[in-house]
Amino acid sequence: MSRIGLKPIVVPAGVEVKIDDANTVTVKGPNGTLTQDVHKDITVTVNGSEITLQRPSDDKEHRSLHGLYRALIANMVTGVTEGFKKTLEVNGVGYRVQASGSKLTMNLGFSHQVIMDAPEGIKVECPSANAIVISGADKQKVGQFAAQVREKRPPEPYKGKGIKYSDEHIRRKEGKAGKK
Repeated sequence: MSRIGLKPIVVPAGVEVKIDDANTVTVKGPNGTLTQDVHKDITVTVNGSEITLQRPSDDKEHRSLHGLYRALIANMVTGVTEGFKKTLEVNGVGYRVQASGSKLTMNLGFSHQVIMDAPEGIKVECPSANAIVISGADKQKVGQFAAQVREKRPPEPYKGKGIKYSDEHIRRKEGKAGKK
């Protein structure tokens, strides 16, 4: 049995959940509205302040879909109440970042500035010249935009320069001098 799929999702006060005929779940809360299409075989029901999911059989596909959609809907409920946040650090001489509105301007050692627009629903902040905080209600969008920012200058193992997640550890290597 799917341990994740069987757990009911508790809906906090102030969050509204709707399920339409096309098996689309809409979650509305203080941080916005999120929608998710659910596979036709998975049954989603709302009982008071709990959401439960059922599957028709114990096929491998149904078991995997059961846990998947339970996790996606739970992330939607968390997103519209608390939101999600990714913190990135920028390391390197002369590397700095700046946020203005939904634009993120980065000086990363290239001959030009790298300017990125945040997608709709994503908020970008720079509390210091070498820190980026990406937040929003949609977990997938927050993680995807953080990965795209990190991709512009990934951390390198020799000097540790680049953009890394704040909880990421970079394994350092010795240079040519350490080979003797």
